[in-house]
Amino acid sequence: MTPSVPTRVKVWDVPVRLFHWLLLVLVSFSWLSGEEGGGWMEYHAWSGYAILSLVLFRIAWGVWGSDTARFAQFVRGPRITYAYFRSVVQGRPEAHLGHNPLGGWMIASLLAVLLVQAVTGLFGNDDDDFEAPFAHWLDHGTSSLVTTLHAYNFDLLLALVVLHVAAVLTHQWLRRDDMIRAMFTGFKAGLPGAAGRIVSNWRALALFGLTVALVAALLWSSGDASLA
Repeated sequence: MTPSVPTRVKVWDVPVRLFHWLLLVLVSFSWLSGEEGGGWMEYHAWSGYAILSLVLFRIAWGVWGSDTARFAQFVRGPRITYAYFRSVVQGRPEAHLGHNPLGGWMIASLLAVLLVQAVTGLFGNDDDDFEAPFAHWLDHGTSSLVTTLHAYNFDLLLALVVLHVAAVLTHQWLRRDDMIRAMFTGFKAGLPGAAGRIVSNWRALALFGLTVALVAALLWSSGDASLA
């Protein structure tokens, strides 16, 4: 029998790749602007709104996007996830074109923590001049408590990011899996016929427009005059 010849197949669509790199830039900026405080808090807030829009879009794209972007493709049950974990421990990890089961749960965890980070940011304050759009819906003590949760949740986010990067580098260097290049080019080495369905970018643009409109309507409903 003639062995299958590896080829390069399309794995990540443009929306997933743009989401990945834009999120990296925005989270980095949010971190720096939050540390600076003062006049930077207004920009910190707008970065948070952008992150919320991106996360909501990615959740929608996880339902209606390309095959490798869909949660149904990479968020697997405990039995399959444990079987994959055992294959890793035994040094014979199963090949997956998109996210493997462990990586799938990492992506789901990152999205959940990012969503909590963005939402808690809408109710916080800096005990100075800055109040988030919905902070006035809460008494000051509760708003400060949410701000504390916002800070601790960011520590959790950083821990997940470090773990995610470590896993990617392990795949890249030890398994020669070109994951980093694939997130730039969209293509990855795989077997013929392994590529999934890639959905039109126009659908992504429409979904992103809807999520931006949803976030804008949410902010408008806050009654914050500075957002008008």
